Amino acid sequence: MSDINRMDNPVCPVSLEEATLADIEVLECPYPTYQFLRDNAPIFQDPRTGMFVVTRYEDQRRIAMDYENFSNFRPSNDHANLTGAARLAYERFLEKGWVPGESLAARDDPEHKQMRSIFDQAFRPKRIKDMDHQVEQLSYELMDSFIDDGVCEVVAQYAVPLPLIIICRQMGADMDDVWQIKEWTDAWIKGIGFGISDEEKLKYTDLEIQAQHYFQAIFEQLRKQPNDTLLSDLVNLEVPGWGRTLNDNELHAEMMQDTFVGGSETTTNAISAGIMLLDRDRATWDKLRSDPERYLKTFVDEVVRLESPAQAMSRTAKNDVEIGGVKIPKGAQVDLRYAAGNRDPEQFENPDNIDLERKNAGSHLGFSTGTHYCLGAPLARRELYWAFKAFIDKIEDFRLTPGKNNLRHLPNYSLRILKELHIEFERKPA
Repeated sequence: MSDINRMDNPVCPVSLEEATLADIEVLECPYPTYQFLRDNAPIFQDPRTGMFVVTRYEDQRRIAMDYENFSNFRPSNDHANLTGAARLAYERFLEKGWVPGESLAARDDPEHKQMRSIFDQAFRPKRIKDMDHQVEQLSYELMDSFIDDGVCEVVAQYAVPLPLIIICRQMGADMDDVWQIKEWTDAWIKGIGFGISDEEKLKYTDLEIQAQHYFQAIFEQLRKQPNDTLLSDLVNLEVPGWGRTLNDNELHAEMMQDTFVGGSETTTNAISAGIMLLDRDRATWDKLRSDPERYLKTFVDEVVRLESPAQAMSRTAKNDVEIGGVKIPKGAQVDLRYAAGNRDPEQFENPDNIDLERKNAGSHLGFSTGTHYCLGAPLARRELYWAFKAFIDKIEDFRLTPGKNNLRHLPNYSLRILKELHIEFERKPA
């Protein structure tokens, strides 16, 4: 195919001048760059972005859990100082929709803890347990929808609909609107993508505003008639210490950022990445299907560790601070490249390969760490478990369809999103 497959031919920097992440071809396969930075400049100020890029596991954990010196504040929430495309988008929200409030991921304690408490209620263990059968059933139904074809495009036919349908049910969305909602979440992701023009930013903003009006009607209905959905909890539960429920601007931020993108996109990308990895590592495929009950849990963690659907999270320095001999000034943006920490050989032996016997597989940072550990992680793990379990149960063997895959990812600084994955397979005998 015409695009270069960077997984087989990655950019490999040989100097710090070449070690930027602000490059589409580097982002396509960033792992050699992560390794170079871990070895040569584990806390590195990228001259193209000005951000301090952190690539070692222990440094990432230290910063993520240092609440005195580092904040989750996002510059995008500083509306008075927005410029360029971000300013244009802000003005469009003011004109036609709702300016998204600070999301849960962008808050510090005590506000973060107070707001998270209503999510903890919404994601309580009993609710996740009750959802498990839905996830299992949907996984097998989706497999059955294409199993007789002998071919499928994994992303669109399997990896996207599984977590998206589950979160749509929890949000009370009409199931006829699932693919429209996917278009809106895609627009949000592309809107924070790498190297987009002002015109593209406004186009994606307009699509997000369409989503806002769709969900605004649901908010208003749920205020009148609460039900047992997760969204009803978010709309109607009072935030402890706030003396009020979430307002519309805050709800719209949660719907797009923490719920639909955080609750479906990352799982989608882990499913497609896992099947891609199994094609590349046939020994792991054989071992996994020989005893899925023994190995599936570790396989799920290894996929999240190796491909890290959420490649990074940012922090803002609250004070001047020195880490690893590098001075980080107050106000600086710090880029925690969790995907680099997840392949740190100081934490994970033989880190670039799947190890189904790995004892510390679950210690990866793919779901973040500390107070900002992903609240949807238990659901995501169940979705990944059943997605791979149904795949193993239904398919005897598979391969990537010759001539139809370039394994390219959507250009994005923070998320790893495989565009498509065509496979052909033999189904297991009935």
